[in-house]
Amino acid sequence: MTIFNAIPYDQLEIGMEAQIKRLVRADDLYVFAHASGNLNPMHLPKEDGDGDGKPEAVAPSAWIAALISGVLGNQLPGPGTLYLHQDTEFCGRAHAGEELTVTVRVAEKLEGGVVRLSTLVEGPSGAVAKGEARVIAPDHAQSFDGADVPGLTVQRHANFDRLLARAEPLPPVSTVVVCPESPDAVAGAILGAEHTLIAPIFVGARPKIEAAAEEAGVSIAGVEIIDIPDHRAAALRSVALVHEGRARAVMKGHLHTDQLLHAILKKEGGLRTNRRLSHVFVMDVPGLDHFLFVTDAAINIAPDLDCKVSIVQNAIDLARSLGVETPKVGILSAVETVTPSIPSTIDAAVLSKMADRGQITGGLVDGPLAMDNAVDLGAARTKGLTGLVAGRADILVAPNLESGNMIAKELTFLAHAEAAGIVMGAQVPVILTSRADDDRARLASCAVAALYAHAQAGDAA
Repeated sequence: MTIFNAIPYDQLEIGMEAQIKRLVRADDLYVFAHASGNLNPMHLPKEDGDGDGKPEAVAPSAWIAALISGVLGNQLPGPGTLYLHQDTEFCGRAHAGEELTVTVRVAEKLEGGVVRLSTLVEGPSGAVAKGEARVIAPDHAQSFDGADVPGLTVQRHANFDRLLARAEPLPPVSTVVVCPESPDAVAGAILGAEHTLIAPIFVGARPKIEAAAEEAGVSIAGVEIIDIPDHRAAALRSVALVHEGRARAVMKGHLHTDQLLHAILKKEGGLRTNRRLSHVFVMDVPGLDHFLFVTDAAINIAPDLDCKVSIVQNAIDLARSLGVETPKVGILSAVETVTPSIPSTIDAAVLSKMADRGQITGGLVDGPLAMDNAVDLGAARTKGLTGLVAGRADILVAPNLESGNMIAKELTFLAHAEAAGIVMGAQVPVILTSRADDDRARLASCAVAALYAHAQAGDAA
């Protein structure tokens, strides 16, 4: 807990001083922009406000002045203090990532409980702001628990930003887009192409594709279109393009998922491997400093143990391709103890042992874990769980499709997570997008598939 104690007027002495150090975080600049309504791009971390080709992320002067009020209201004089006047000269600039030192010093005690204080804010290059403040000091001792103030979570998706920054410099991955015959499907593919993530080949009914592009307001000039009106035939031809070496990824357009998967799973001419197909959501959850992978929430309804082995291994392989060196896999159930009456706990224990024996490789696997002690270290410690996965899971493996889908949707609609979706276990990554996906989700799905395709070929940076 952070307890702030007031220093009453009659206990204040000339020369008394208080000081704080504060890192200028990107999130601080977003919070100030929303609170003040000042959306000047000079102050927004990702924007180029002056057109020089790089973001400025200049801390607003009013925000810097507000740091002074934080010292006055918390430490000197402390809780109960009220402002009368602040005179500040802004003599420097501060930027996101820099540490500031804020100092206030009692300069004079005036009548009526008024105190004059000198103020100074310093950054790495010297003074940023200096001046003085006059306040009414509290007339009695009091304390305040800062833990009572609600916290804030900024809804930005820094993990996806880093993902795109890693994927965009790589060569675009040739991607066959199956039946992009709706505005959202064709626009999503073109968006991926514009960001140099994919090089699309459209397979489907040419008139419908052209009409969809016109409705979406995007240009498909230069994109190869293979005119096949029948969806099943289009899916088969798309798979054949992979075998011909013309495509290294597949993207679902406006056709039923089972039609696409039927072509992929054909014993002769399909894209089967020795693994089961499984879907992985790559989720960027606000406030979480790493990706959260949720699987399987879209393909395997009630997976048995053999299927779960593929689900786990597929997710580990994807996480590693996205830069997670040793993914931590939490096998979820309702409880964290092996309970014969709950079959998913037995599967979880077996999967953990299989990982210990090298039958699942590349990650740390632990289970059964309940959702809370998979993602929250405090909850894990409360239950006495001390392993490397508990409270730190990168990958959440759901017991069945219903629970996985609920987890993903809850994170999306309640925690405001952004989600990319990809199918693993085939010879190439399969991008599964939904009509409900926004542009950012479609772009992230393309980036995930591109990075995995490059990792398969051994050419990812």
